[in-house]
Formats: sequence, C-alpha cells, structure tokens
Amino acid sequence: MNEFNKNIIKIIKNIPDGKVISYGRIATLSGNPRASRQVARILHSSSEKYDLPWHRVVNSQRKISLKNPIAYEQQKNMLQNEGIIFTLSDVIKKEFFWEISVIEAIKL
Repeated sequence: MNEFNKNIIKIIKNIPDGKVISYGRIATLSGNPRASRQVARILHSSSEKYDLPWHRVVNSQRKISLKNPIAYEQQKNMLQNEGIIFTLSDVIKKEFFWEISVIEAIKL
C-alpha cells in the first residue's frame, strides 16, 4: 500500500465521534487534493478490513453521497445517533465538520 493510501486510512480512522469530513478534505490532508474519488474507492474497498468509520465521510456540499435509499438512511441514522444534526434539506450543519489542519493530520 502506498503512503497516500495509508494517510487516507489513518485520517478516516481518526475522525472523532460526532464529526464528519468530506472526501475532498481527506484527499487534501493526505497529500493529493484532486483525489477525492480515490478516497471513495478506499472507503468502499477497505472500510470493513480496517474498521473505518465510513459513515463520517460526506461530500463537499455537506450531504450524504450514497444513492441507495436504504444505505442513505443507514448512514444518516448512524450520524444522527452520534448527535449530528441535519437541516430540513438533509445538509449537515457546519459545526459538525471536523476542523483539522494539514499539520495536525501529519501528526496522527
């Protein structure tokens, strides 16, 4: 596994309960701001293997990206169970986004 992928996994593993982060922000913190699809691929293929809190990763519009309605509701319920609040249009309130700097991510 390359260093970029290791960084993605490390960042996802460290997302605190009750916080979310976007695919793009994870890509940036991992060293490649144009690799949000790579983050999604790793989440899809490695969440179970590495016990990743996949439900805490959302898109840059602060919404759940899953298209399957059952999976969408599962993710939303998991986030709500952690205290995350959605607006009426299913946008996650800004205060629930994990604010982490590149320096802090490197130290993880």
